[in-house]
Amino acid sequence: MRIARFSIDGNVAFGAVEGDKQDELVLDIIKGIPFADFALSGTKVPVSKVRLLPPVLPNKVVAFGRNYAEHARELGNEVPDAPFAFFKPSTSVIGPGDEIQYPPFSQELHHEAELAVVIGRMCREVPRERVQDVIFGYTCANDVTARDVQKREKQWARAKGFDTSCPLGPWVETDLDLATASDLTVQLTVNGEQRQLGRTSEMIHSIEDLVVNISEAMTLLPGDVILTGTPAGVGPLNVGDEVAVTIEGIGTLTNKVVKRG
Repeated sequence: MRIARFSIDGNVAFGAVEGDKQDELVLDIIKGIPFADFALSGTKVPVSKVRLLPPVLPNKVVAFGRNYAEHARELGNEVPDAPFAFFKPSTSVIGPGDEIQYPPFSQELHHEAELAVVIGRMCREVPRERVQDVIFGYTCANDVTARDVQKREKQWARAKGFDTSCPLGPWVETDLDLATASDLTVQLTVNGEQRQLGRTSEMIHSIEDLVVNISEAMTLLPGDVILTGTPAGVGPLNVGDEVAVTIEGIGTLTNKVVKRG
């Protein structure tokens, strides 16, 4: 099931996405919230009539860097022996169609297409064999990065945590199991030109590795998001660019870059 979060007439709701053709998609409005028992209302509205929002509002976004060997090498970094985590604040999250605002303190903004894991239940110290049980689904993400700031400041809070630096969407796909999610095509285009192309099977540390690693340290809550790293091909974004992340079996997340202010 594809579950989207949307607004219509000033109201916010979740809905199950139905249909295959983009211009014919409809939402069956959900009674309740998707992280608990819910039912489909049978009340349907065309996707074209709503504004899609970030599919979840995470308490925290845990991101893992340098999880694809070729990406680590393209930036001149060593491949880490263990998962390498950092955080993006909830205020960095935007949805499909929202604008990425080019921060005024950077002159080198980069795109990073990623598979995002959405947590479905409160959990801590998750054993490897239970990882599937705590995953609600998967969505597309763009770990937008102020690369010059990342290099200059040596830590990543501002470079990767600024407002609008974490586009998520367009919805959460709940029907992918771990085996399938672990071998999906991830691609990114800028103004229709392909920049990144990889597969989640190229990850150094698997989805299970990442969930086990971070849940050893902290409690994960329903709606929390784990970013799993980006394949090679990261590069610059400029004001006016349209950037699209497409992940096999999930969908396409599109955002435009604008000047802040």
